[in-house]
Amino acid sequence: MGKRTKGLAVAAAVLSLSLLAAACGGDDGGTDGGTNAGGSDLSGTIVVSGSSTVLPISSLVAELFNEEVAPNVAISVDGPGTGDGFELFCAGETDVSDASRPIEQEEIDACAESGVEYVELEVAIDGIAVLTNPANDAVTCLNQPDLYALFGPESEGFASWSDANELAAQVGGTGNFPDAPLEITAPGEESGTYDSFIEINGFEDLALERGIAEDQAAALQKDYQASPDDNVIIAAMEGADAPLGFVGFAYAEEAGDAIKEIEIDGGSGCVAPTTETIADGSYPISRSLYIYVNTAKAAENPALTGFVDYYLSDAGLVDVVNEVGYVGLPAERIEATRSAWASA
Repeated sequence: MGKRTKGLAVAAAVLSLSLLAAACGGDDGGTDGGTNAGGSDLSGTIVVSGSSTVLPISSLVAELFNEEVAPNVAISVDGPGTGDGFELFCAGETDVSDASRPIEQEEIDACAESGVEYVELEVAIDGIAVLTNPANDAVTCLNQPDLYALFGPESEGFASWSDANELAAQVGGTGNFPDAPLEITAPGEESGTYDSFIEINGFEDLALERGIAEDQAAALQKDYQASPDDNVIIAAMEGADAPLGFVGFAYAEEAGDAIKEIEIDGGSGCVAPTTETIADGSYPISRSLYIYVNTAKAAENPALTGFVDYYLSDAGLVDVVNEVGYVGLPAERIEATRSAWASA
């Protein structure tokens, strides 16, 4: 993710900026980089909220849509988290909900109760990077049972990495953790990254097998520093010798050498998160990213339809996704996303 793009994302997250650009370009139609939006005749407002992971994509799409297509459309983009975003979306308060996981049944029910109809659109692929400080040379690779022993519901109260050694041995981890303070900073329950981390690593099934109550099995331990702001998590990794956390891959890459990305063993050996390993699925902690669009609002608001058209053009799904450091969808999944939007 470039410095320019990261700055946009941070500004949008903190200030929920109204992105009003001064210039506009032509409208060449179609989904190969243009839009069916109606160009500079468009006006009105669009409200986008949800995942902080998807935020950089939506922020840059909004900026470019204003610059190239519709300078008179006010677009607000913020990133309180996937869960908080769905709460707003299903109450009819937003037009587009950014999500780093699929919508869950209770959110589906909430939307149905409010009469909010929507379409789910996959827009990119992301990995979740597990982080520490470069000074922590005792930890280079963790398997998924190790992650359970460090982050899971049974690790509450662990003050040192080494406190998790016994649990790691019980659940199939490699253990051998250092005798260093276990200071975890990671996304909280409002975040889709939190939910995806638990699901992809199989924490709930393992916890249930070990007799953990159902209401606790799909959760991380409670005594860690939770933050919806990925930049806060990155800062925590920079500020201690042996911290532990996780964020979306693009945020980790932006931090560069200030943090250390831990390799993950999903059963086939240790794999580092890279664009290539996330794209080919060899990095074990990968997930799809989505936007959800209120279809009734899209039918009533040409600006919203034009914005989504632009989002799903090559300018959005290819150029923007690549620029902000995420992994683009394979061609067949891009076409599936565009078909879903056309059908909606």
